Amino acid sequence: MNIVILSRNANLYSTSRLVDEGEKRGHDIEVIDPLKCDIIIEKEKPTIYYNDRYLDYVDAIIPRIGASVTFYGCAVVRQFEMMNVFTTVASDSILRSRDKLRSLQRLSKVGIGMPKTVFTNYSRDVEEVINHVGGVPVIIKLLEGTQGLGVVLAESKNAAESVLEAFNGLQARVIVQEYIKEAKGADIRALIVDGHVVGAMKRQGKEGEFRSNLHRGGTANIIKLSEAELKVAMKAARALKLPVCGVDMLQSERGPLLLEVNSTPGLEGIEIATKKNIAKSIITYVERNRK
Repeated sequence: MNIVILSRNANLYSTSRLVDEGEKRGHDIEVIDPLKCDIIIEKEKPTIYYNDRYLDYVDAIIPRIGASVTFYGCAVVRQFEMMNVFTTVASDSILRSRDKLRSLQRLSKVGIGMPKTVFTNYSRDVEEVINHVGGVPVIIKLLEGTQGLGVVLAESKNAAESVLEAFNGLQARVIVQEYIKEAKGADIRALIVDGHVVGAMKRQGKEGEFRSNLHRGGTANIIKLSEAELKVAMKAARALKLPVCGVDMLQSERGPLLLEVNSTPGLEGIEIATKKNIAKSIITYVERNRK
């Protein structure tokens, strides 16, 4: 099978692991930078041109689209879809998950628990916004932020007001969320492949850091999910139509609370923590579902 991994860097852990596992299973694997693809739109003949050739031989793609190139990356994924090429994650699903507000609205509709969240149109009434989520401290997040960037913990009303005013001044859209104190700077990531949890880890932020992202010095350990956590993870993946994704949750006194769903989750942290071959699971998913 000819499998293309859409990634801007072939040396990234996740990309190289997918290449290794695909080649071990006898597939021809190619890493292609989506930003270097030309999309050719023609009646009944959608095509993609890359490095002096047409990509009309591709059987399946695995998108590894970074947040900074979401628009064009998804346009490339969509073009492959028009060419009847199987993709592990649909373009619309990537777009849906990247919009934090849209995804949270959709997830709340299907009954998934999450921290109280407020979105407001550059409101000057900071006190009212804070009261909606139960008072300080609060978490303030950029709608387009990833990997912990654009996420701020405001421990007082003055701090929250300053942060919101700064974001408002930049015309940056933000959401304000309830701070879950009992989580103690830790969260859970469940890795979903083909609608099933294939690995889970608990990430703990370093001392003094409320964000648990591993690249910020956090640590990760394998964890056995509770029945409630399993249900939340799989329900969230189904709701956003993401057969391959990472579901991030907090452990709280009122049960698991969903933080976000990542449509292109990194494999390094979870493979090391769980000692499971997640890359192989993704390749075998492609094999089972290729059209």
